[in-house]
Amino acid sequence: MNQLNKTKVNLLGNTLKFGVFLLPFSVDFGATALGIVLIGLWRQKYKKIISNPINWGWGLLFLWLIITSLLAVYSRYSWEGLGNFLPSFLMIASFPFFFKDFLQLYQLAWWLVLTSIPVCFLGFMQLFFGWQTPLFLHSIGIKMTAYGHPDGRMSSLLMYSNTLAFFLVVAFTLSIGLWILHHRRRSFNTPSLTTGFKNKKLLINWQLSILSIAILFNGIGLILTNSRSAWGLAFLALMFFAIYLRWYWIIATVLLIMFLVLWAAWIPIYQDFMRQLVPSYFWARLTDEMYDDRYVTALRTTQWGVAWNMMLERPILGWGLRNFTPVYQEKMNVWMGHPHNLFLMLLAEIGAIGTLLFSGLVGTIIAKIVMLMTTIKNNFSDKFAHPEEDCLLLFTYLVAFSLCIIFNLLDVSIFDLRVNLIGWLLLSAMAGIANYQCLSSNSLNEMFVKK
Repeated sequence: MNQLNKTKVNLLGNTLKFGVFLLPFSVDFGATALGIVLIGLWRQKYKKIISNPINWGWGLLFLWLIITSLLAVYSRYSWEGLGNFLPSFLMIASFPFFFKDFLQLYQLAWWLVLTSIPVCFLGFMQLFFGWQTPLFLHSIGIKMTAYGHPDGRMSSLLMYSNTLAFFLVVAFTLSIGLWILHHRRRSFNTPSLTTGFKNKKLLINWQLSILSIAILFNGIGLILTNSRSAWGLAFLALMFFAIYLRWYWIIATVLLIMFLVLWAAWIPIYQDFMRQLVPSYFWARLTDEMYDDRYVTALRTTQWGVAWNMMLERPILGWGLRNFTPVYQEKMNVWMGHPHNLFLMLLAEIGAIGTLLFSGLVGTIIAKIVMLMTTIKNNFSDKFAHPEEDCLLLFTYLVAFSLCIIFNLLDVSIFDLRVNLIGWLLLSAMAGIANYQCLSSNSLNEMFVKK
């Protein structure tokens, strides 16, 4: 019976990897695979899932969303909006069972990084050669528009440039973390992970080569999405790793580049000279001179103001999910799907209580990861034979998810199923390792010596 359960778990694990790989290419196939995993997990581990105290919090939050929907100003919109949250809550309650040790975290990071390489390649072909998908593939969620969407901004198969930017920020961060991890491992004389590579250093050199390609592709892809927030987040990722590793020369270089770009954009002293030095692709995007035909109603500040006033009018219960759209249309006579800030949107739509509960649940998982990293660093027993590698992987996930949060201060990712699921996958992975802390039997270090 135990062997049968183990087989079922392995089957679900392989389906999860399959779904993660397919997700950026086809929302239909990727989400279906993850849906199968979700149903399988709830069938197998229902009692354990509902007995976890943090899952009571997610259940309470969903109950609050139902209450706000019953009392919403535009009730129909709110009931429709529940569909953006229920699968995510079911996922965060069950998927942590897959991430009980560092091996699973390592594998998930690799799957996301490997997927980003062909996604970027297709984006390059889209932008420079006008590649697009045939119409018959659109019905199964595989869609790519020639020369990007919006026009001139790389979107690849994720259909919109900001959506692709979110995905590439995650992939870029994970690829940097894995590159540093393998670069450090190259100096160790441990047996090969794969029997096909007798020389462990040869294997790691191959891995470093793949990760270098991923970093290069993701970096260029982020530039071509023309997303200002994504550019800033990529710089932040570099800064976080540089601070963590104490690579002060990288910190100085990144700060210098940022200063030069900001100087060209806004500082009037010798500005003409700086604008000749810095490509206009960057400073013109920051100053909005590249898109100087934008209306006031399209500005984020206008949207944030409306969302804030909505919160002030109904601070406890909010207006109801998805109610920002009809309210904004009434006030501004323009359709707007969301206010480009997740937390302002939640304050306006589900009130302060729901927003605090949501933030508290996410914050609890992040706090557990920080405490776990501290525990590993301060523990010198055999249980943590190589704490540096374990901490680095945790730090990589922490940075990747933190950038997702920052991204949602300037946009809202939950309305695209693909990037929404990727964000919840990262959170599920951190929740799993924080809850189970199975570090002694399946640490990241052992992964490099297993055959």
